[in-house]
Order: sequence, then structure tokens, then C-alpha cells
Amino acid sequence: MANMKLFRSTAIAASALTAALMVSSPAGAQALSNPNVQVADSVVAVVNDGVITQRELEERTSLIVQRLKQQNAPVPPIEQMRRQVLDQMVLERIQLQKAKEDGIVIDDATVNRTLQRLAQQNQMTLDVYRSRIEAQGVPWATFVRDARTELTLSKLREKEVDSKITVSDGEVANYIASQRGPGARNASDLHLQHIMFKLASNAPDSEVAAVQAKADAVLKQAQAGEDFSKLAKQNSQDTDASKGGDLGFRTPGTLPAGIVSAVSGLRPGQVVPTLLRTDGGFEIVKLVDRRASEGTAADAPKLVQTHVRHILLRVSDGMSEASARQKLLDIKQQVAAGGDFANFARTYSQDGSASQGGDLGWISPGETVPEFERAMNNLQDGAVSDPVRSEYGYHLIQVLGRRDAEGTATQQLDIARQAIGQRKAEQAYSDWLRELRDTAYVQYKGIAAQEAQQ
Repeated sequence: MANMKLFRSTAIAASALTAALMVSSPAGAQALSNPNVQVADSVVAVVNDGVITQRELEERTSLIVQRLKQQNAPVPPIEQMRRQVLDQMVLERIQLQKAKEDGIVIDDATVNRTLQRLAQQNQMTLDVYRSRIEAQGVPWATFVRDARTELTLSKLREKEVDSKITVSDGEVANYIASQRGPGARNASDLHLQHIMFKLASNAPDSEVAAVQAKADAVLKQAQAGEDFSKLAKQNSQDTDASKGGDLGFRTPGTLPAGIVSAVSGLRPGQVVPTLLRTDGGFEIVKLVDRRASEGTAADAPKLVQTHVRHILLRVSDGMSEASARQKLLDIKQQVAAGGDFANFARTYSQDGSASQGGDLGWISPGETVPEFERAMNNLQDGAVSDPVRSEYGYHLIQVLGRRDAEGTATQQLDIARQAIGQRKAEQAYSDWLRELRDTAYVQYKGIAAQEAQQ
């Protein structure tokens, strides 16, 4: 299998189904391997006002089995495979019906341009590309139909989901900060409000206790949701009290380190849950918002690329969830005792990067699946993770180093915004699909109905 590098990509429908099934377990599928077998047609599922027939199901399943065998990938048990394929076809059919309702139509010219682009990407003419597809056992008419379907679903997703995604400056700043790994300095500007209770440095203990008691009472009011600006105007002893204690946006370098640290784990709108003791007395601090730094280019936040390697164990009948985790924990222990991570990757990893010792090279934000990226970002340089579950299986991850990605501050922010938008869109799309499926009328028929009840 080619080095997946965990990249997200769009594929023709049949290819996407193949990828989804490749994590399944090996078993026989002999009944589907003979293209000369004639299948009696019948309805296997009713989807709103449409149907999916047995012939359609067998053709799609047969195509996927063929792809799996060509790639020397495990083939799931036939009953499991048919059910997975049918579920995918039901969801696809519901989306196509929605696209028709929305008036989405993909014309022949658009399909032809897409096929031309696919051929060029494979460094072939369209005629040679067609011959290559047909040589793999895929009828060209089926390939063209699947391309049209994928384009339709993509346009539907853009209309219903992607076009509605927004990304705030605060989300960009937080995302950039998260890429720098544990312990890194947060370079985002902070919008704060505060309430100051002044104390002289040589104030007696009795005065300190009295001021602290008053400040504690106001803190409780702020935490209870009372208007912070009003509380600041009534209680703050700083010169900005008349403005509701609003400090505006400040770079971290212009603020006391204690305040920066106290708000680092807050979401915008939250109040620091304890009083802060500063040189001037006691302060109550609220984080209003974050944004990407607008200071000098040297001070501006930068995205970070991570040099990472991993060992991937896929979950199948031959490797259970528990045994995959335990195997990777054993490898982690051996690495900690001085074992060579790269040698373990070459021996055990089921990713295409195994021959390179599991090395994925320099990974930019947004290039990996979320579970992998979160675990990677939480690792110190040189550290090895616990087993991490993703759609591909279980990973053991080691960070080899980090570096600032190239590009201007503006380019960095654009990359971050795109990565955040893509991640939010993936979640929104998943939620939208679930809602669409829940509101659709779906009835399985025959054997499919029996399997659905199991």
C-alpha cells in the first residue's frame, strides 16, 4: 500500500468505498469474483421514493472486491461487505435525491473536464487512461457514472455545509498556538477586561485580608454571570474603570506573565476562577477574545511543521483492538529501553512508510486525521505516544522535531484558517449526513432486512 501519510483526499465513489473497507478482515468472497455469474434482480432497499436493486448491490460489491484483490488488501466476509456497501449506497442515494431537490445538475462538459484532469494527473492521455481503467475490470460507463456522482455530492456538500462554515480570528490564533507542541509560548494577542483592587506593597496583613475579602465577593459576582463592565465601573480602582476595565487587545509580552498564564486555558468570555496577586494588588481578569498577533513579523505566530514517524497496526480478525494496543505498548516499552523505533516500524508497521522506518517527513497542520494530529501536537520532541486510534487502526507516534513553516505571516494565517475550516466542515458534514439519514425513509428488503436486524 502506498504511504498514506494520513492525508485527506477526494476519490471517485468506488475508490472511497474501497478505502473504507480496507480496514476490515480477510475472508472469502468467491461468489463475487466471477463476473459471469448472473444475479437475479430484486429490491434490497427502499430509499424514500427510490430503490436499490440486488443487481446494483452485487455490481458495486464485485467492483470493490476486485479493487481490494488488485491492491493485495484483505477482503471482508461477504455478508459484512454487502451490508457495508449497501449502507454506503443508501447514504449516497439519499444525498443524490437531496441534490435533485436542490436543482444540482452536473453537465457532461464538467464530467469530461474532470476525467481529463484525472488522466493528466496520471500522466496519460484520456484514451490511455480509459484503457487502463477498463484493463482493471472497471467498465468505463461505470467509472464515468461514479465521477458524475462524486461531483454531484461534492457540489451538494459545498451548498449545504461548506459554504456555511466560518472561522474566527480567535480560532486561528488558538490553532496556531496548539501546533507548537507542549510548553510553547502563546503568541496570540489577548483582549482582556480586569477589575483592580489596589494595595500598597507594605500594606499590613489586616488590610490585605480586607481587600482580598472584598475582591473575592466581586469575583463570585463575576463568575455568576453579572455584567463584568458594570462590576468594573463600580469596583475597580484602576484608571480604566470608567471603560469597564477594558484593556483592549494586548500582546503577551506587554502583560504580566501571571495573567498570560492564568488565561491560557480559558475560552473567550470566561473569567479567571481565582484572584490574581499582582504588584498593584488583587485583580479579577476576564478573557474577552484572542486573535492572531498583529505585532512585528518576528513576533507574529507561525505555523509549525512536525517531523514525525509512526507504526500503524490495522484492526482485523487477525488483530483485535486489544491485541493491537498491547503490541504497540510492548513496542513503546522496548523503545524506551533503547530499542530502535525505525526497526520496529520496518518489521511491524502496516503503512506504506514502513520501508522508511515509519518516517512521514515534515507534516503541516491539517494534513493528518484529527486524532493523529492531536496526539502529535501533545508530544515533546523525541517522545513516543501511547497507542492512538484513528480510522486507519492504531498508531504509535514519535515526534522527531519541529520547525516554523515557511511563508509570510499572512500566508501562515491563511493556511491555519483553511485547516480549521476543513476540520469544522468535516464535523459539520458528518452531523448533516446523520440528520439527513435520520429523516429519510429507508426499508431493507429480503436478506438485507434480516442482516439489518442482527
